[in-house]
Amino acid sequence: MMPMVTLIGGGMISHDQLLPSLYQLQRLGRIGRIQVCASRYETVAALRRSPTLAEAFPGQTFVGYPETAGDPQPELYVSVLKAMAPGGLAVIAVPDQLHYAVIMAALAAGQHVLAVKPLVLSVAEAEAIELAAHEAGLFVAIEYHKRSDDRSLMARRKYREGRFGEFRLGTACLFEKWYYRHSNFQNWCTKENSDAFSYIGCHYVDLVHFITGLLPTAVSVHGVTDRYPNGNEGYLWTDARVLWSNGACLNVQNGLGFPDEAPGTNTQALTLYCAGETGGALLAHSDQYRGLKYSYLRQPKGAGATAYAEPSPDYFQYVEHNGPGFAPVGYGFRSVEALVNAWIQVAACTTLESRQEAIRALDDRGLIATPANSRFNEQVMEAGRASIQNGGALVQIPAPASNPHRKRVTIAE
Repeated sequence: MMPMVTLIGGGMISHDQLLPSLYQLQRLGRIGRIQVCASRYETVAALRRSPTLAEAFPGQTFVGYPETAGDPQPELYVSVLKAMAPGGLAVIAVPDQLHYAVIMAALAAGQHVLAVKPLVLSVAEAEAIELAAHEAGLFVAIEYHKRSDDRSLMARRKYREGRFGEFRLGTACLFEKWYYRHSNFQNWCTKENSDAFSYIGCHYVDLVHFITGLLPTAVSVHGVTDRYPNGNEGYLWTDARVLWSNGACLNVQNGLGFPDEAPGTNTQALTLYCAGETGGALLAHSDQYRGLKYSYLRQPKGAGATAYAEPSPDYFQYVEHNGPGFAPVGYGFRSVEALVNAWIQVAACTTLESRQEAIRALDDRGLIATPANSRFNEQVMEAGRASIQNGGALVQIPAPASNPHRKRVTIAE
């Protein structure tokens, strides 16, 4: 029997990346039945009637929960996970502050876990997840999809070969379009729960470690508040300064405010200035420049769509293939594919000890983010939340503690 996957959460990321990636893997015969569980029937129904998904994956569907309309069922996922045969995969795509409860319920039900970033917002929760997963021999991974971007993999290899010397000073930015404010973000990405740095900037904290092997030592985050259309207040603009274990500094700016009329889906970039014994070096990724310029006869449908567009061929697109519908391409799909392949590899192990050893090998390789090799992300998220709520104060990050059952990956070989 093909392994089962349950996607928990039916929002934007589920529609735009996760569900189509799972459909493609189902099409390729890697996974079996797909379930989608949300708290509201309307969320599941909207996914099922999506014209984009129907056109790309004709004849494919999922089993949805709730099955009928009614009052919201925020804890329905518990019974859905328990009803799965142990050893399946739970894909967690709920608001940041809900990750911990859903992940722990998945582990308690004997399911492996793929969670959208960030894993959780506190170190204690991350440690509890890691311990529970280790004791049960269950795989947990975090979907930092920029790790699957060829730019990132090229930079990682060349940096670790010594071609750039040592990172000293850098900048990063990622601004999502204004229309995000009109989405479900306005109900959960509020001051008390999260902020633009926690939701978006975590990509670049993770990426600098992924490329360089360095660890963050301190963070300060200044937040600028705005109100959503529903009146909720959020830190919708953030400016963060992250210090690293070699004394380097990374400035990260994020926000939900890129103009809807702008031709790209967002703006994003990473620049690292480096130094060697005899000179300087530069690593610059202008990710907002895609090399494509389209001007359509009329404005396409969809939030943020423009008649003049500069679409990204890199993250996620649908293209023709020798089969029905369309196939997803880009590092958004490759990321999910790599994590699902890792889960299948672990799940194929027949003993607790062999699963633990397979997970440890993935931890040590460091290509995919796991609780054991990416604890620094939760440290930065927790410190960042403390900083933004205290006027941008600099918050120190303690050195990682020793781990009795893991070999912690901290720096390049």
